[in-house]
Amino acid sequence: MSAERAGRLGVGTIGAGRVGAVLASALAGAGHALTGIAAVSDASRERAAAMLPAVPVLPIPEIIERSELVLLAVPEDELAPLVQGLAEAGAWQPGQLVLHTAARFGTAVLDPARAAGAIPLAVHPAMSFTGTSIDLARLPGTWFAVTAPTPVLPIGQALVVEMGGEPFVVAEADRAAYGEAIDTATSFSDAIVDQASGLLDGIGVPRPGAVLASLVRSSVENALARHDSGPLPEGAGTIDGAGPDRPLGGGA
Repeated sequence: MSAERAGRLGVGTIGAGRVGAVLASALAGAGHALTGIAAVSDASRERAAAMLPAVPVLPIPEIIERSELVLLAVPEDELAPLVQGLAEAGAWQPGQLVLHTAARFGTAVLDPARAAGAIPLAVHPAMSFTGTSIDLARLPGTWFAVTAPTPVLPIGQALVVEMGGEPFVVAEADRAAYGEAIDTATSFSDAIVDQASGLLDGIGVPRPGAVLASLVRSSVENALARHDSGPLPEGAGTIDGAGPDRPLGGGA
C-alpha cells in the first residue's frame, strides 16, 4: 500500500477501551473516516458513546469488511487469539492495514493476518490513558514506538504524526524489552504514589495526592532529565512532510 492510498482511510476500531477510543478520535481529527467500533462491555459502550457518538457499534467481522485500516486496541493477552481467530474465519483482506497498540509485541503477532495479505503495523503510544477527551490534549508530543516491515514503516510513522505524536522505530527483536520498560515505568509509578499516599493518609493528612503532586512531578522530571540527552530516536520527527495539517499522501 502506498502513502497515497493511505491519504484518507476508512478506520475500524476493535476495542473501545481507554486507548482505542482515544486513538480512533485522533485519527478522525486527522481526517480519516471511522467505519465502526467494537464495544462489548457496558463501560466500553459508554466510552464509545462519549468519545465517538457518531460511530456505529458493529460486530467485528463487519468492521473488518468495511475498513482499510483496522485498529486493534485490545488487552495484550487477547491480541494473538483474536488475530488468529479472525484469520481462521477468513476475515482479513489483502492490502488491509492492521495496526495493534500492544507495547510488548511487534508485528509477528499479526502473522496470521499478514498471511492473508494484510499489512502489519505495531504502534504503541508511551502514555498512560484515561479514556477521555483529556488524552487528546496529551497526544501532541507523545512518543509512539513503531515497528513495521521496512516498506510500510513510513505509513506507521505518518499515522503517528497525524495524531500529533512523535514516532520512533523499535526493532521487532526489541519489542519485548520495550514492553518491559513501559510496564516497569507504569507499575512502579503507580505503586510508589499509592504507597506514599497511604502513609500520609494513615497520619491524617488530607488529600495526600495533592500534597505529593509537586514533589512527585518534580522528582520524575529530574530523573527523566538525567536520561534525556543525545540524538533523537531513530525515525523521530515528521515523515515526508506529513502531519496534523498535512495528511498522508499530501491530501487537503
